[in-house]
This record gives sequence, structure tokens and C-alpha cells, in this order.
Amino acid sequence: MNFEKIDIYGFKSFADKVEIKFEPGVTAIVGPNGCGKSNVADSIRFVMGESSAKSMRGSSMLDVIFNGTEKRKAQSYCEVSLYFDNSQKIFNLDYDQVVLTRKLYKSGESEYLINKTVCRKRDIVDAFRDIGLGKESYSVIGQGKIDSILSAKPED
Repeated sequence: MNFEKIDIYGFKSFADKVEIKFEPGVTAIVGPNGCGKSNVADSIRFVMGESSAKSMRGSSMLDVIFNGTEKRKAQSYCEVSLYFDNSQKIFNLDYDQVVLTRKLYKSGESEYLINKTVCRKRDIVDAFRDIGLGKESYSVIGQGKIDSILSAKPED
């Protein structure tokens, strides 16, 4: 599977549209505290169907929508799209490129899309589950979770 890029708009600290490309090989996101590294990981889990505000480091899911600053007004929605090369048909979809998108509006409504076609949350979750990924797996590990995994007791 080739994760090509992520587009983020209005999600947490990303007021403007941001495109992060993932070239073949090892990719890491590094930077100083407060630059948004954890927000990138959160945005991936967001598309994967995460619905727990606590695991997204907020008190409500609406906290993921850019809330504004003194100089910028708040956004009315956020949108995150994950782009995958599907030429080897890793996803069970008839597209050479798969784009999985989630939008969340201030009203609390979410919209899920596969290649710009509206679908159910279940369709997105199933697409990831079919390739062995999911919000409940250790495919995307959030901030502070590595220590708890490494120090867990066998019965945990």
C-alpha cells in the first residue's frame, strides 16, 4: 500500500489547506513542540472513523474544527482526505487511486466520501479493516500511547 498524501483543511491548528506528501520509503513528521505533529496523526484517525473526542484530545468532536484566533475567524467545518495508490488493488475498490475523506460541520454532522462520492462511515471503516488497518488497531498511535503500550502488563 502506498499512502501518497494527506490534505487537511480547518482541522485543529490547520486553518488553511495543507498538503503533506509521503514519498516512497520511510517518512517521519518531526518538529518542535506545538507545531502540529500530533494533529496530523489525529487527522488520519479522524478519517478512519474515530468518534471519541477524548482520544482526539478534545472535550467534544467539534473541538477538531479550527476555532479561530484573534486574527482569524473560526471555520464552519473541517475536511481531511487521505490519498492512496491502489494500482495493486489493495483496497477492494475499482480505482487506481483511492481518496478517503471525512468532513465535520459545526452542526455536528459528519460526511464521509470515497473518491468524492458520499458514502457511509461503515464503508470507510470497512475499507480500512479489509487491509488490516483501523482506529482500534495500532496502525496509528496517538500522543502518549507508546509508553502505555510498552509498559502494559501481559494481561492488559
